[in-house]
Amino acid sequence: MKALVIAPQPFFSPRGTPFSVYYRTLISSELGAQIDFLTYGEGQDVDISNVNIIRIPRFKILGDVKIGPSILKLFLDIFIIVKMLALLIRNKYDFVHAHEESVFFARFMKPLFGFKLIYDMHSSLPQQLTNFNFSSSKSLINLFKKLEDSCLRVSDGVITICPDLFNYVNTIIENKDKHFLIENSIFEPVKLKNTEAGHTNDVTKKISQELSKKDIIVYAGTLEKYQGIDLLIKGFKYTLSENPNAFLIIVGGSPDQVKKYSSLAKDNQVSDKIMFTGRVDQPTAKYYSGIAKVLVSPRSEGTNTPLKVYEQLVSGTPLVATNIYSHTQVLTEDVAFLVDPTPQAIGNGIAQALKKGDETEKKVAAAKKMYEEKYSRIRYTQKLRKLLEIIK
Repeated sequence: MKALVIAPQPFFSPRGTPFSVYYRTLISSELGAQIDFLTYGEGQDVDISNVNIIRIPRFKILGDVKIGPSILKLFLDIFIIVKMLALLIRNKYDFVHAHEESVFFARFMKPLFGFKLIYDMHSSLPQQLTNFNFSSSKSLINLFKKLEDSCLRVSDGVITICPDLFNYVNTIIENKDKHFLIENSIFEPVKLKNTEAGHTNDVTKKISQELSKKDIIVYAGTLEKYQGIDLLIKGFKYTLSENPNAFLIIVGGSPDQVKKYSSLAKDNQVSDKIMFTGRVDQPTAKYYSGIAKVLVSPRSEGTNTPLKVYEQLVSGTPLVATNIYSHTQVLTEDVAFLVDPTPQAIGNGIAQALKKGDETEKKVAAAKKMYEEKYSRIRYTQKLRKLLEIIK
């Protein structure tokens, strides 16, 4: 099968965290698809067999693409549309795999070129307009809602990434058999072209020696507001009151975000017990998580399940997560320490997880079992294979 994958994002850039797009493309190619992959100019090329990466111009002078809707993305999407049209005129594709807003373009080109359409829905686009404070216009939001619903109905296959989104889509489409819940649950190393992979630099080696006697807690991810980093930092003093040997490493974040949260740590008198790494590459982020005695996901809001949760489940390290719907779609008390989204609850939860005992061991074992049964690479591949068989 010959496919056109459209990913309107900085691919591949850990800052934009397009891991789900990478793994969808990787496994589709393993299942026999020959892929033209159309994306933004920003990012690094990945090394996947049978995948030809095609980029629009970089426009570096306009800055980097940020998470969520933006004027810059609207501008870049004009070039995505033009290039997409050129590719469709030049090539015969069996299907188009459209991520996020690119489905809007594909939806109108579908009857002209006769391809099958897969809509990879990472989130509800009308909701993004308000969640990222892009627009509060009811007319614009309603227009996006109508477009999104139309795309869901005409698509030959639909992928959603979490139960909340899955249930929402099922209220709109009639043919439930074309709809697949495929969580972003695999996390093997991304193979970048012309880049040495899997290294651990001297800085992390030095850090591990300095902190080898500490009880290390690690948060790894973006530092956006909804991630609850403020709750984690404010709550860490409660952890230290029970375990003075605790040390928190916060992996990720832009320089401005690191500066903001470093100041918060200083205000809460825990700055000497917290290390901020800023953005790091994937192998380094995995290294930090690997030396943790406890992993944390302090998210304070949202409905999509964080990508990192699946890796945390199978890590063999106890997990502390906030007891909100974003997490409880996947997590239970059997597999994680679920705590209220307050500083004290998070801090006390971390202290509890640091205590070795039967409770912690049972949660870790149950977490690994849950991952293998529901979210492993085998399960992921089975779902994607079935979807591709449906659209043949």
